[in-house]
Amino acid sequence: MDRRTVIKNLALVLGGAVLLPSCLHKDGSSYIQLRHISLNSDQQSLIADIADTIIPKTNTPGAKDLNLPAFVLKMLDDCYKKKDQEAFLKGLNEFNDLVKKKYNSSFSDLEVKDREAVLTGIENSGKPKGKGQAPARSFKPQKDLAVPPLNTFYWAIKQQTIFGYTTSQYFMTKQIVYELVPGRYNAHFPVKNLKTA
Repeated sequence: MDRRTVIKNLALVLGGAVLLPSCLHKDGSSYIQLRHISLNSDQQSLIADIADTIIPKTNTPGAKDLNLPAFVLKMLDDCYKKKDQEAFLKGLNEFNDLVKKKYNSSFSDLEVKDREAVLTGIENSGKPKGKGQAPARSFKPQKDLAVPPLNTFYWAIKQQTIFGYTTSQYFMTKQIVYELVPGRYNAHFPVKNLKTA
């Protein structure tokens, strides 16, 4: 065997062994390096748990199965303005404080019903109090800066999770079978079923 090939392969193996621990989180989940916002692996794991609570795994894949947390993080990092990213990070800290104060535990350690209760409480807190007010969930993060950071945090994750799910390959091929317009040509359609004008 050629000595150069052996040395090159050995260098690749050693380089991979050195880089692998930095690519994995302590529980084996992946860690995504973002360019504009700084989130550690625990914060990314929290976002993944929230997304998985919004779209849990049932007889269909959940958010984690479809890798939606990575989609949410990428959208937050690339598509949100700096002000919205700062509000999101502030809301993340408020969310952690809220859960710690109410349950004396982290969101990831809560039971499913408690996770749902936390998210439902935040969602209900954004409902209009009087007539003529728009609900907080109808806000556009980039346009409405009057929304509290906690609601910005929650709705950004929820909107991007749902958007990612409804545009995923699984949803578009298994749940909704899309046909291009004008659709199929049916040459054997019975004439008696046509209504005359």
